[in-house]
Amino acid sequence: MSAVQLFDVEVSPDAEIRLANPRGFCAGVDRAIDIVNRALDVYGAPIYVRHEVVHNKFVVDTLRQRGAIFVDELDDVPIEDSLGRQPIVIFSAHGVSQQVQEEAAARGFQVFDATCPLVTKVHLEVMRFSAEGRECVLIGHARHPEVEGTMGQYNSNKGGSIYLVESVADVQKLEVHDPARLAYVTQTTLSMDDTAKVIDALRDRFPHIEGPRKKDICYATQNRQDAVKQLALESDLLLVVGSPNSSNSNRLCELAERMGCEAYLIDRVDDLKPEWFVGKKRFGVTAGASAPEILVQQVVDRLREISGQAPLEVPGVEENIVFRMPRELAR
Repeated sequence: MSAVQLFDVEVSPDAEIRLANPRGFCAGVDRAIDIVNRALDVYGAPIYVRHEVVHNKFVVDTLRQRGAIFVDELDDVPIEDSLGRQPIVIFSAHGVSQQVQEEAAARGFQVFDATCPLVTKVHLEVMRFSAEGRECVLIGHARHPEVEGTMGQYNSNKGGSIYLVESVADVQKLEVHDPARLAYVTQTTLSMDDTAKVIDALRDRFPHIEGPRKKDICYATQNRQDAVKQLALESDLLLVVGSPNSSNSNRLCELAERMGCEAYLIDRVDDLKPEWFVGKKRFGVTAGASAPEILVQQVVDRLREISGQAPLEVPGVEENIVFRMPRELAR
């Protein structure tokens, strides 16, 4: 068989396409998007959303077209909306600090909280550690909205502090007030392998440190990383569908690269570059937890031009978790 021409690059005609499972939306993302859509159905536009409800450009643009208005801070929300109503505000899936919650209440907004329940679990852990008089270490990425919301759950009025570390090197430099009264939590979308190393470093440096009752990295993050570990072994090229500001999507790309597989993060099918395909014949495709399946299928359709064959769904963990909607928005 002759080679197939794609993007003006010759690619082997017997190239294979393998799809990771699970991939794409998790239960927390599904719930957050449903909350915005349902609020628009029930109350009509405009609906204000603090921060991108999930980190995906396609999702945000789609909701914006329906009448969602995305703001960085509550200061950007008017006293009245364009219909003369008290504004309806939705908190993103990443969660917000106690200060933001209090500000929204003080301004009289009707609030729907789309915080992922697994992020809320971490918030409750921080609040518990704070109430017990423990200082807290958060393993996470600086300036990520989930990290900002989680750090904002700690009550520093009792004399303790919450500290942010991103790496083993950060742990070595960390100075706390009372090493005997110390606890840690983690961002939910981190690399499992990197986080394990940071936790080991914390336990070595602070032997009395207490961890969460259950691990904080969420089931969806773990399942998608496990699927990529398998897929990277079977691929010459791995494509991760996800937006650049998606933490979990970036971790998937980094994980594949660490395993020696060439990998790229793409927001949409038009991001594909011809030089990536030179000399490759085994293509793996996955998606971050905030990337919709329609974007994956657009990529797959483009890749099918190479092989003319249907993609192979790689078996993986089945996910059937569903999170409850707010009562006012339940169907």
